[in-house]
Amino acid sequence: MTTVHQFSSLSQARSRDSTSRKEFIEVEKNVKLHITDLGEGKPVVLIHGWPLSDAMYEYQYAELIQKGYRVIGITLRGFGKSDKPYGQYNFDIFADDIKVTLEELGIQDAVLGGFSMGGAIATRYMVRHNGEHIRKLALFGAATPKWTSGENYPFGFTQEEVNAMIEQSQTNRAALYTTFGSIFAATETSLPAGLDRWLVTIQWEASPYAVTQCLIALRDGDQRAELSAIKVPVAIFHGVQDKIVPFSIGEQAQQLFENAYLVRFENSGHGLFVEEREKFNQELITFLETR
Repeated sequence: MTTVHQFSSLSQARSRDSTSRKEFIEVEKNVKLHITDLGEGKPVVLIHGWPLSDAMYEYQYAELIQKGYRVIGITLRGFGKSDKPYGQYNFDIFADDIKVTLEELGIQDAVLGGFSMGGAIATRYMVRHNGEHIRKLALFGAATPKWTSGENYPFGFTQEEVNAMIEQSQTNRAALYTTFGSIFAATETSLPAGLDRWLVTIQWEASPYAVTQCLIALRDGDQRAELSAIKVPVAIFHGVQDKIVPFSIGEQAQQLFENAYLVRFENSGHGLFVEEREKFNQELITFLETR
């Protein structure tokens, strides 16, 4: 029979184990972010893309935990299980939320990774907050240095194409998601069975307002003048067949960073983290351990 003393000791032990692992962190009054915080060891912080959540990294979490890392997924405001307040949704706001989260968790010497829009946000974090808490940067199909084409930059969607997406997000979000889903992978069969439907369920957790505001931020973002300020080692993972953030954008980013290398995912579109999961995870672990 369990005694009162034994129960008290067990309760205290559980309390000590849970105090450093918060599921939600308040980044400003009445705004809490959902956090996945798993494993032990050197920290890896992952930022999701539009319009997903930290849940997208499910198959990276499992691998990183097994390899002895502490992995922290941050769901941006407006997405997933995080709060969805009215207000600004842009790279600066998101970068500031990441800073508060890292400070709250006491994170130091982490590797920061970002997918798609999350890559642009991770890049802004490094510049806006002088790379505090971070020793390396990893970008996955990242929408940086610039997602839309323009003068002296013939890469990505046109401003007019993104404006049409913004309008559609306000009138038929289902059609917008369907269009993006049809071009997410390299081919119709390159995603493992069922994962396309899994990703769709994550998308529908997003705030419609946040979805629209982030498209505006992506349309107007231009980080070409920022990347040279980042001095830490940078790994760029990019699908050669990416139709959402073309491979040429990854090539542009590599040229602008001071210390970056580019890994080609020949058989992937935008969903390289699931299309070539084994290669993605191994390349990420190699970057964590050796570069």
